[in-house]
Amino acid sequence: PSALLEQAESSKVPVLQTDALSSTIITKVTSHLQELLAPTSTVHGVMMELFGVGVLLLGESGIGKSECALDLILRGHRLISDDLVILKKYGPGSLVGSGTRDAQPHMELRGLGIINLTQLFGVSVLSPEKAIDLVIQLKRWRKEEEYDRLGLEEKSYRSLDVDLPLITMPVAPGRNLATLVEVAVRIQMLKKRGYNPAREAIESLEGRLTKGFVAQGDGTT
Repeated sequence: PSALLEQAESSKVPVLQTDALSSTIITKVTSHLQELLAPTSTVHGVMMELFGVGVLLLGESGIGKSECALDLILRGHRLISDDLVILKKYGPGSLVGSGTRDAQPHMELRGLGIINLTQLFGVSVLSPEKAIDLVIQLKRWRKEEEYDRLGLEEKSYRSLDVDLPLITMPVAPGRNLATLVEVAVRIQMLKKRGYNPAREAIESLEGRLTKGFVAQGDGTT
């Protein structure tokens, strides 16, 4: 209506016109605004999708993130971004990781240079984006540092006011990072279902120790 257009013009409010159904255009505009206005951050790392789980690999430059990602790709998993990961917050407890469209097919490997993954392995090795379910921090092995050997310690990685499960994984010669990452993802999948293998092992051991003490005890404290 002309009255609406006059008011919009005087108030400097844009008016959009479309032949699409109201429900369709509202959904599209809402999705576009959510993408455009979502809080965003960037991190130096590698984003992968393993068994449907979004995994963010972090660590200092040269520690082997890209090499680990390449090994995971050869095992059938998919890359979302190498080197630069864009984090977007779409909800109160959800972060989505993605990469830039131009850089996504490329990966830098020391000694080989820049490779094009789609040319080598096909487009199926790439995924556009994925919600982050697990963060794995790669750190160089140091004898003086203590590492979690039982798997009971719960850590978190915080970004954009969202806390994500964090595993700190020491890197040393002879350790197969790709295998360890796969196992870490499988454990995280079990934890989501309410099963913690480390806690079960400790409880089983404590139960056997208690039974052994009762069986061998003489009734005195």
